[in-house]
Amino acid sequence: MRLSEALTIVRTPVPTPATATPFSLALMCGFTPLHLETFVNARLRIALPRHEVTIHSGVYGDLADNLERTRRESLDAAAIVVEWSDLDSRLGLRSLGGWGESAVADILDGAARRLTRLQHLIVELSSRCGVVVSLPGLGLPPLQPTVPTFLASSFALRVRDLVSAFAVRLSGYDRIQIVNPEWIDRASHPADRFDAGSELLSGFPYTISHASVLSESLVRLIQRPPPKKGIITDLDDTLWKGIVGEIGAANVSWSLDGHAHMHGVYQALLRSLAEMGVLIAVASKNDAAVVDEVFRRPDLVLPIDRVFPVEVHWSAKSGSVDRVLQAWNVGAESVVFVDDSPSELAEVQAAHPAVECIRFPRAPRDIDRLIARLRDLFAKPLITEEDRIRLDSLRRSGPIASAGVTAAEDISAFHQQASSVLTFTTGKNALDARALELVNKTNQFNLNGQRYTDDGLRRRLGETGAFLMKASYADKYGPLGVITVVIGHAGPGTLTIDSWVMSCRAFSRRIEYACLDHLFRRFDVAQIDFNFAVTDRNKPLRDFFAELLSHEPASAFSLPRQMFHDRSVPLFHTIEENVVG
Repeated sequence: MRLSEALTIVRTPVPTPATATPFSLALMCGFTPLHLETFVNARLRIALPRHEVTIHSGVYGDLADNLERTRRESLDAAAIVVEWSDLDSRLGLRSLGGWGESAVADILDGAARRLTRLQHLIVELSSRCGVVVSLPGLGLPPLQPTVPTFLASSFALRVRDLVSAFAVRLSGYDRIQIVNPEWIDRASHPADRFDAGSELLSGFPYTISHASVLSESLVRLIQRPPPKKGIITDLDDTLWKGIVGEIGAANVSWSLDGHAHMHGVYQALLRSLAEMGVLIAVASKNDAAVVDEVFRRPDLVLPIDRVFPVEVHWSAKSGSVDRVLQAWNVGAESVVFVDDSPSELAEVQAAHPAVECIRFPRAPRDIDRLIARLRDLFAKPLITEEDRIRLDSLRRSGPIASAGVTAAEDISAFHQQASSVLTFTTGKNALDARALELVNKTNQFNLNGQRYTDDGLRRRLGETGAFLMKASYADKYGPLGVITVVIGHAGPGTLTIDSWVMSCRAFSRRIEYACLDHLFRRFDVAQIDFNFAVTDRNKPLRDFFAELLSHEPASAFSLPRQMFHDRSVPLFHTIEENVVG
């Protein structure tokens, strides 16, 4: 991002919805935040379009005191940028405190004490909000006149060791994240980070380009983008080396012996992603029988039982992608398509603009970039049971899809014999990682598109009358795990729903009706008020409400209990309930 772009974003008034959630960030550093604050502000506005972003920065010169001052702030997150001068002012250019051999021992002792103090303050802060920490990324000054700059001095190694140990200790806390220095190194060359003139004139030590890169790493961890859900991959010269239709199933390769190890590395990555719940599908122009021979080879790194569906034919790949999206029942924005052919990538991109299309590299030296990019797109902090069972539940969706065409009596008959069980868990303490993930990544069945941070939602649930209700589903075909979440607040005779989401895997099981039925019964109200808003993707939910209201809603509305029961459908779920406070 350019500075001019960031300034335009920050200076442009954005109409804020009445229901916007405040987001308060502490940007703590010992230097003047200047351009870094501008970039962070701009990126947060992009990442949190439904939030009012406020940034609190400290005073110049004392990072520890700035952290002390955060005790008076109500924060959603904190970004802490540590530089060498925070350990001792003599490690920056603005101090004339003296360099030389006599200063080494004193600087090391003082740095150890300051890091210990910073650790205590950061850990304390993490008890109130999530914290992201960036380690020193600039070069150390030429402190010892007897040591040339191309020699690693004992002092430099020891002070870096102090910082490494500090980072290791912090990384053991769940709510503290450390910016990966290797990621920074790839995106910002170390020689291009320091601006001595800016440091001396304004107290801001970074070049504009480095400030942009650093802001990106901070915001990515403060507000992680939703991970992608699936990869659709080509086969020839992608999953393996060679054109299988020309050289035969026995001669395609993915090993060192065949000079094709980069394809084996790619298979290994797909296997690891499949194990964490990422969906893997194939779209290939090929002869199905020959491809099947390859998939029966025992040396295949990616097990074929982790691939679904397999689209192998001679038709356009955009059609294959369309059928995969339908089989997975996910949006195109959640999917990556990997192919070695620029023309195939262009054809898919034209038909599905939201799909992220990535070219498989031709040179082995570039495979690490592909691996890193896919890891970033699919990485998630926690793998849930729902992730592990996702593929199996999709495979089991066949019986449901074929249970009846559209006739209501056929669908009812199917549900009657499916032995389905819905388990509702309600209370302020029902919030967990899966519930937060579902709220923040679900689009199609989503009441209004409202997103939450962990700390923001916990504060919301701490309000009088607030509650969270989630439901897990299982039937004789297997479990789906937690598939719907409701957030709202209740008072005497009133019930307002602020957020309601349901996984697309739960469609066609009448869970949405059962959920409303349970809410009416549990809270015993004559109507439910919905803070509804149209989004560009929640058409399935709008269609559901249109069936109940006889018109598609355009804004907040109320649903009377009698109207719901008059227009509901037969329900056959066994209901179980847990209350968790």
